Amino acid sequence: MIRDKRGNQPENTDVTIGRNPVMELIKSGKDIEKIYVQRGEREGSITKIVAMARNKGITVEETDKKKLDYLANGIPHQGIAALSCPIEYSTIEEILQLAESKNEKPLIVVCDEVEDPHNLGAIIRSADGAGAHGVIIGKRRSAPITQTVVKSSAGATSYIKIAKVVNIPTVLDELKEKGLWIYAADMDGTEYGKVNFNCGCVLVVGNEGVGISRLVREKCDELVSIPMRGGVESLNVSVATGIILYDMSNKQRN
Repeated sequence: MIRDKRGNQPENTDVTIGRNPVMELIKSGKDIEKIYVQRGEREGSITKIVAMARNKGITVEETDKKKLDYLANGIPHQGIAALSCPIEYSTIEEILQLAESKNEKPLIVVCDEVEDPHNLGAIIRSADGAGAHGVIIGKRRSAPITQTVVKSSAGATSYIKIAKVVNIPTVLDELKEKGLWIYAADMDGTEYGKVNFNCGCVLVVGNEGVGISRLVREKCDELVSIPMRGGVESLNVSVATGIILYDMSNKQRN
């Protein structure tokens, strides 16, 4: 565990730094969210670590020294750092089984490349508050579940099931085969208040900058939007998720 100079824990305490510690972490089999390697570092043990990580399906991302210095909090990092997951992931099947055990229509949130950990945490918090059965995130190009996400969720990561998947479009196909209707939050969609959500629902929300990716959009059954009556064109993704999700939850129960 890394501490700052005053002995306080930084926001993300699940950081392992240094070549040997990261290598041992990979060998341990612990769930690793992501490994950061300093750009240009591809010699000696770094090459071996990257190969081990990719063999286990762990995301490896190149970054600059400044980010590694931040993660390491002043401790020599040898050009590498790993982020471990502070929660235990669930499976898609476990999420669906939870809905079945409660005799409820499934309500699931899918985050397509949501990159800001504070947004992800707020989405998880709203999902739990609305009674959703689970949240699905992508393995790549998505904010990992770190202590920042846990904190932003106000602890909701302890109560709601979270699944991490390699391919979101494939998962959406699987959910459609199970009878769920896939809705995507998009400014060009039907106003959410006019949509009948009295079914098993999946709400897909997209990246903060570009929205939902093309491949994911193609898998969605319907686009839904929030009417904007002020000067701005859209809402923060976590706020938009909460608004639509609560409407879905209420209509499912009527």
